[in-house]
Order: sequence, then structure tokens, then C-alpha cells
Amino acid sequence: MSFWNKVRKAQDSCRPLCTAIVPAAGSSTRMGGENKLLMHVACVPVLKRTLQAIDKTELVTEIIVATREDTLEEVAQLVKDAGLRKKVKVVCGGATRTESVLAAAVEADPKSGFLAVHDGARPLVLPEDFDHVIRYACNTYAAAPAVPVTDTVKVADETGLITDTPDRSKLFAVQTPQVFQADLLKAALQAVVRDGVTVTDDCAAVERLGKQVYLTEGNRENIKITTPLDIAIAEAILMRREQGR
Repeated sequence: MSFWNKVRKAQDSCRPLCTAIVPAAGSSTRMGGENKLLMHVACVPVLKRTLQAIDKTELVTEIIVATREDTLEEVAQLVKDAGLRKKVKVVCGGATRTESVLAAAVEADPKSGFLAVHDGARPLVLPEDFDHVIRYACNTYAAAPAVPVTDTVKVADETGLITDTPDRSKLFAVQTPQVFQADLLKAALQAVVRDGVTVTDDCAAVERLGKQVYLTEGNRENIKITTPLDIAIAEAILMRREQGR
């Protein structure tokens, strides 16, 4: 082991515990109603790949999966079959993503100083990338990976009329895991539920409290499985990885 790897190991041993939360209670409407988390990417269920990637991280101490009531048994069996080393809990999520993440957050080990929320539908996350965001969050209290937007983005009204063209150099596509100091995330999620508002990610919940969230470098291969096309893209990425390119 190199000197700097030894230094990093020593630093990691002093970091607060981190629980990974995996929301997996969505309706998969853009996948035609079929549960995308149970669909296969290169013969392995999406959610199983996601959990196995998190299981290989160095800094996550436990995993909590929040799923729908009607899939609790199926997801529990998938977890059992995944051969994971880390402690895993499967809990019943809520009607919204926020409620599902909050349901998992309250079940986290009280000793966990940080919570890392990762989409169940992002099976290609690399363990080292996951750990990188956790390390960054330990210094910033709130962090998420992101990649620069490559397309020009337009803002349009309900008729399709363009009303603005934002500066692309300031736009980023945010990914997961999004990592937060545990009490901060819980407070943010509770405020969203209390106020009855809708947020599309956990960063937005924390931003509502007026807290700062920092972006760090993401990985373009860390795609989210949303449509059937994404399955084909994910399999192509896996094939390239296997070929070492």
C-alpha cells in the first residue's frame, strides 16, 4: 500500500459512520408500468446491481432500502440473494420519494453522522465514486455528484414559446449519491413533508432550508435507468467495462 493510500485509510477511519439510503418505491411510469428496478441489465436485476455496488464501498456501514408495500417481500428476497456483506434493512416507503427517503432515514443507525441517498435505478455507480462523494460531504456537510450539461437548454411556456436560454456553462446534471449530515437531511425532509411541497431531489430539500449544497465531479456512466433505451445503454457500458476500455 502506498504512503498516500495509508494516509487516506487513516483519515477514513476517523470519519463519521455513513448509512446508504436507496429509494426504490417509484411507479416506473416511463418504463410502461413495469418495475424497472426488477428488470434485468445483462441478466442481473437493476436493484441488485445497485446494492452490490454500494456493498463494495469502503465508507458505507449499512444500507436501507425503501420500497413499496406490495414489493416488500420480493425486494427482501432480492436482497437475500444478492450476497451482500453489509447490514441491509428493507422498509416500507411512502407515497413520494421524499416520504420514502424520510422513512429510511429514521431507521438509520443513530450513530450514523451522514446519510447517502442513492437512486435504486443507478446500478452503474462505481464504489470509488460513491466513497468520493462521502469524503467530500464530510468537509461540506452536503454534497452531490454532477456532470456539465452538454446540450443547449431552453425555457419555454405552455405554448412551446422559448422564453429563455440559460448559460450552459452554469448548468449541471445532478446525480446520486447525494450525501448529507444526517440531522440536516432529516430536518429538510420533514420540512418538505410538513409544507406539502414537491422536490425532485434531496439537494432541493436541503436548499429550501437555506443551506449550502456543493457539487463534486460526477461520472457520465452513472446513468439512471428510466426508459427502455437506458437498459441498452447500461448494457453497452458494462460490456465496455468488461473489455477494459
